[in-house]
Formats: sequence, C-alpha cells, structure tokens
Amino acid sequence: MRDIFEDLAAGEAADPREAAQRSMRPALRKRFYTEVSVAESGGGFALLLDGKAIRTPARRPFEAPTRALAEIMADEWSAQAEVIDPARMPLTRLANTVIDGVVDAAKPVMEEIAKYLGSDLLFYRAAGPQGLLDLQAERWDPVLDWARTHLGARFVLSQGVMFVDQPGEAVAAASAAIPDDPWLLGGLHLMTTGSGSALLALALLHGRITPDEAWLAADLDEEWNARTWGEDSLAQERRELRRLDMQAAATMVRLARPQR
Repeated sequence: MRDIFEDLAAGEAADPREAAQRSMRPALRKRFYTEVSVAESGGGFALLLDGKAIRTPARRPFEAPTRALAEIMADEWSAQAEVIDPARMPLTRLANTVIDGVVDAAKPVMEEIAKYLGSDLLFYRAAGPQGLLDLQAERWDPVLDWARTHLGARFVLSQGVMFVDQPGEAVAAASAAIPDDPWLLGGLHLMTTGSGSALLALALLHGRITPDEAWLAADLDEEWNARTWGEDSLAQERRELRRLDMQAAATMVRLARPQR
C-alpha cells in the first residue's frame, strides 16, 4: 500500500511552501481496488481501500479530522475509473500535504501566508481599461471593506505593479485572523498561493465570500484576458485545474471543522 500511495504523490513536496505545485506523471496507475470506505481510527477517520488503511508518503496514517471530510475524499477514490488520476483527486493531494508538511510546520506556514498580506493581489489595480477597473472594484472592494471593518486592517491601494508598503498595523491585524489548526491552515495556504491573495482566503475562511465568489475574484485577470484575446485549450485546462485546487481548499476549510 505504501508504494501505491507514493506513486500518487510522486512529485509533490511535503514542504508547505510547495503545496500548490503539481507534477503529473505521464503514466497513470490502473485502479486496483474495489471498495472504498471510511472508519474511525485513532484521533480521526481513516480511508480504507478494500478494508486496508492507506498511509501518506511519509508513512503517516492518512486520517481526516472529521467523517465528512474523509467521506468526500473517499468519493474521489470511488470516482476513479480504469486508472487513478491524481489531478482529479485534489482533496487527497491536499490532505497528503497537510499531514506530511503542515502538521509539524504550522508556524512557518502561517508566516508565509502573512507575507502575502504585504503585497496582496487585491491591492494592485490596473491602469485601464475602465471595464477591468470596474470589475476589480466589484469583486475585490467588498473583501477590502470586510478586512477594514471586521479585522481592523486598512490597506493602501496602488495602480500598476509598483510595490507599495502596507501599514504594519494593517498587516498585523489581518495576520491575527490566520488560524493555527493544520487542516484549516493547509486549505488557507493553497487558496492564498493559488489566488495570490491572503485576503480572499481569509474572507472565505470567515464566511464573508463563497467559494464561487473567491474563484471569480482570483481568476479575474485571466478571465478578462480570455474575454479580450481569446483562450486556447491548454490555458483553459490550466485554469480548470487551478479552479479544482481552490475548490478543494475551500471544501477542506469547510469540512475540517466539526459540524454543528
């Protein structure tokens, strides 16, 4: 079972700073199991393939903190047909990273997310055209308003790509909203690196925006370019894989917390 799971995780670093990177193997392994199930185990819920518990590449038990999260990952495994495609198992891959790379490294991950607050995507507005400016204001300004009102963080906006220093007190206030729970942190980190915005990730974590709204805000520039210049199939595929990763991160953040 170890070799199988390592095959699926090949190319994925345990280092949380590389959590958003993917290396897809050209040859996909054939599905080798019949039944996928979930069982309570130790301090969490294990995923079983034909009754056998799987482990991470670092040989740690593959256990989710809640049954709901374990069951949705089990659905990913059940959905595999003739071959097992890791690209279509974003929650499983993210859980791997959390267990092996975040559980014992929460503080560095928190610090990296906080760094994004100094140069967040939402701070840098286009010089034009007006349609793009209006779209940025529509999708980004409500999150900045939320950060100012609910986090006490007032940030400075800039036009173009010229770096602008953010007030230290604003960065500190927003940083205080970053959780230390490894599962929430893993999802938050992937949303942050995938979107370029810690504020979008925090707004989703705290219920200010929905996953769909977070994606539309994160994908705004690519969407605009596709509208303006058109988009080829390769670019569409990259955007879809990025969307699936962000969706998985949002799902993890939602289901990792005990349901009330």
